[in-house]
Amino acid sequence: MNQVSFLYLAGFLLAGFGLFAQNPADQIRLNQVGFYPNAPKQALVVGKNFENFTLIEKESHKVVYKGKIKEAVKSPFSEKYTQEIDFSNFKKNGNYILSVEKLGESYPFEIRNNALSNVAKASIKGYYFQRVSEDLPEKYAGKWARKAGHPDTSVLVHANAVSTNRPEGTRINSPRGWYDAGDYNKYIVNSGITMYTLLSALEDFPKTANDLELNIPESGNNLPDLLDEILVNLEWMLTMQDPTDGGVYHKLTNANFDGMVMPDKAIQPRYVVQKNTIASLDFAAVMAQASRILKPYNPELSSRCLTSAESAWNWAKANPKVFYRQNQNNEKFKPAITTGGYEDNNDTDEWFWASAELFVATQKSQYWEGIASTDVYWLPIQSWNSVMPLGAFSLLKARKTLPSFTANKIAQIQNTVLQQADEMVKDLDKPLFRTVMGKSAKDFMWGSSSHAANQAMFLLQAFQLNPKKIYLEAALGNMDYLLGRNGVGYSLLTGYGSKYPMHPHHRPSIADGIDEPVPGLLSGGPNPGQQDQCKYDSKVPDESFSDSDCSYASNEIAINWNAPLVYLAMALESYYH
Repeated sequence: MNQVSFLYLAGFLLAGFGLFAQNPADQIRLNQVGFYPNAPKQALVVGKNFENFTLIEKESHKVVYKGKIKEAVKSPFSEKYTQEIDFSNFKKNGNYILSVEKLGESYPFEIRNNALSNVAKASIKGYYFQRVSEDLPEKYAGKWARKAGHPDTSVLVHANAVSTNRPEGTRINSPRGWYDAGDYNKYIVNSGITMYTLLSALEDFPKTANDLELNIPESGNNLPDLLDEILVNLEWMLTMQDPTDGGVYHKLTNANFDGMVMPDKAIQPRYVVQKNTIASLDFAAVMAQASRILKPYNPELSSRCLTSAESAWNWAKANPKVFYRQNQNNEKFKPAITTGGYEDNNDTDEWFWASAELFVATQKSQYWEGIASTDVYWLPIQSWNSVMPLGAFSLLKARKTLPSFTANKIAQIQNTVLQQADEMVKDLDKPLFRTVMGKSAKDFMWGSSSHAANQAMFLLQAFQLNPKKIYLEAALGNMDYLLGRNGVGYSLLTGYGSKYPMHPHHRPSIADGIDEPVPGLLSGGPNPGQQDQCKYDSKVPDESFSDSDCSYASNEIAINWNAPLVYLAMALESYYH
């Protein structure tokens, strides 16, 4: 065969069977961490003409299970097909590999009783690596040890945040907390949903929380390590309330984002900026929830949280339409602030959430008014700027302890949650990756990974109301999505799985000189918006991902993204282990 003919044939084969030119492990999409013996176990192979698979014991390479691969399903977003591999009937603990006939072998994985305990621990420990104002010594941080950054003991009150007792330039003490994302600032609004989700994990799965030892400085102090980590941010949030009037500052921030340097090298002046209604309501909701959950652990702090919550509520009532508008502020006040805006145009959901948490905590009628007047016939999947579901979930958890006059409204909310959960789990044999995540192109947004985890958390709320197995299994399917059964073939949690993001948009991971990124951080995931203008290999919604530290639109990390992963992993450990 001459060279031209050979090249023509090679081109034809690659065009017709291009999938075979990929790494077989990349073509077999599965949870790269582990499966529970008595839970569903599914994987997918990208393609449409495969017939047989075997399950192989990793060490001995012995075949332990065989099966047929199911019919192909076509992507609604591209020309891609996938076929399902189901090995749910195999239940023996061990380390395994899937092999697809005429293709090759998958990444390895485990089957064991506590299959996701390491994921649960890592996703909580990720917050330790985000701590502000303290050293991370090698004893706890391993090779990612670093010096403290941002003591935040002399934070300036910005010109847009002045009050009678705190004129411009007043210095306040606001240390600790967590860096919000890949940057070094701290935001009340994004802390809101983060704290709700972590406190809910502690409340809903206390035994699992007690079992998770994280090797953090507070370990062994008779509190769950998860609670110790929550308190780091709770204590910071309390410093963000103006003690003279109860209003809450929007964020603690530099004027501009820091460069790609380690925290201790970032020394720009820090500011608290404008008190506003939404930040105050988010704060009120978190503090009311914390007052309830912390009572058995620390009654004094519980009482302080409730007092702070009611004070923030009163400020919001007196200032009901004060919104943070960064560009408008920058036209009037200097220095200009250009860090994350977290601006929200709709406060209906924040009023509902704060009302719900304060009512559950106090049962005062003044808080019920905002709940009773709000119809809850539909709920979005929760996010930092859509927090009505959080109030709904708290009311449902407390439903048996609430006064009888709440019954009709609680029934309406419960019906809404269950109806939406039923809709979410319909036709799960049809999506490309057989998961709730990805049934619609709209699922692939900025922070799509957290959307998958929040979908699962929504389903788990339904499962707590009505323990239908499909709700739990669909939540597990979204965990499989996050750990590798997805359109990009990555486990999206740094440090976990065989193929995970190595270059997240995360300043310490970029600046520390260590090849591996800080572990336990959930990457944002596919986002066809591609707002960062970085290089992507695809614009297909479920494939639009770039493992590049340039890509803040698809590969940043954030505290509100890790939180539902914590909740999901703890739930699955609780129900399946």
